[in-house]
Amino acid sequence: MNPEHTAPVIVALLALGMALAFIVADRRSPTSQALALFLGSVGLAIGVGVLIADPLIKTRGMPSWGGVFALPDMLAFVFAYEWLLRVRRTVPTRDLNTRGADNMLRAAQALAVFYAAASLYAPALRYEQFANALLDARAILNPAFLLFGLPLVLSLLLGVASGLLMLNRRPDRAETLRVLAFLLGAPFMASGIVLPAGLAPVSTAIGLLIFLVGAVQYHVIQGRRAQFMSRFLAPQVAELVREQGLRSATKEKTLEVSVVCCDLRGFTAFSAATSSQRVIQILREYYDAVGAAATACGGTIKDQAGDGVLVLVGAPIAFEDHARRALDLAKGIRSSGLELAKRWSDAELQLGVGVGVASGYVTVGVIGAASRLEYTAVGPAVNLASRLCSEAAHGQVLVDARTTELVQAETERSALRPGDALQLKGFPQPVQSYVLAAT
Repeated sequence: MNPEHTAPVIVALLALGMALAFIVADRRSPTSQALALFLGSVGLAIGVGVLIADPLIKTRGMPSWGGVFALPDMLAFVFAYEWLLRVRRTVPTRDLNTRGADNMLRAAQALAVFYAAASLYAPALRYEQFANALLDARAILNPAFLLFGLPLVLSLLLGVASGLLMLNRRPDRAETLRVLAFLLGAPFMASGIVLPAGLAPVSTAIGLLIFLVGAVQYHVIQGRRAQFMSRFLAPQVAELVREQGLRSATKEKTLEVSVVCCDLRGFTAFSAATSSQRVIQILREYYDAVGAAATACGGTIKDQAGDGVLVLVGAPIAFEDHARRALDLAKGIRSSGLELAKRWSDAELQLGVGVGVASGYVTVGVIGAASRLEYTAVGPAVNLASRLCSEAAHGQVLVDARTTELVQAETERSALRPGDALQLKGFPQPVQSYVLAAT
């Protein structure tokens, strides 16, 4: 290989390696797909220019079809803006002009296509008057240079402006770092098209590394978030998001689930007479115990408020045996809760745990404003589980009739004995309860 080609080839391999890394890390994500195509086009543009176009033109002259050598450049611009478009759709609008910003990116893509069309029409003119001409003031003033350079400059300005509008939406920290890195690195990568051969690889590499720093920070932050949330969400939920995307996992749907609700008995008096540091420590241990039990049974924690925890079994991951799983979860919470309550309580302050289980059809989905989204469930079963939990004594699990009906195994049915018919708030008729026997 010609020693002059070493630096450009290394930069091309860097871009292609980044593309491969991002698509392997998250190949089902639309944003990762566009990002990989953008970086792959950058590497392809450098490789085609250095290893194919330059040797061919120097030995045989510019062929009539030589304009195709500009197509990878065009694709890099188009996919970069496509990536920005897809990222924008994941950021709350905050009442900004979303359509106008999207139109700016589409216009930027159209200008890149115009550049490619001009290159196909006049390939020799592009090579002689535009490529490697950025540091030559006379070439820049040449009208032929403006034919190719002006569309790219306007395209880049529109792309940067749209990115700044996205930052004005105040996306979260991870997305802000990634977009900001792209906006800082894009001019360096774009200038590689027109810089002399000795400087183009350096400029492109600087742009790629700037973007790489921001992209790595994005994935590090997202990884930490996923690690934190994995302690409270079933691993099946993460798998569903990975395979089908977040929208599929969280879209509104109505289905039958089982709901498990638990809280601590005597917690109000205990927290009033105990230091806040100890209360936080107790809640942390309590949440960890409930979270571990929920994960083991495929449950998804919906709410944690004070000493109360509400877990869904059967959403967003549907289980045919959700009632059995809910009873297993209730047993796990009771077992852990009794152990923890015994350790936390003393002669004066006593803590306990009560659990309620109910099954029925609920509507689940994501609701909220731009600043906060929440996965929620609405239906009588949610309220019933909470009311049964409130009625449960220390160490007791109260179950509704529907859950009892859904349990198939005789051994599990035998563990449920009829309890009292309870008059519960929000339910006009008495509700027959069942008590889950201790094991």
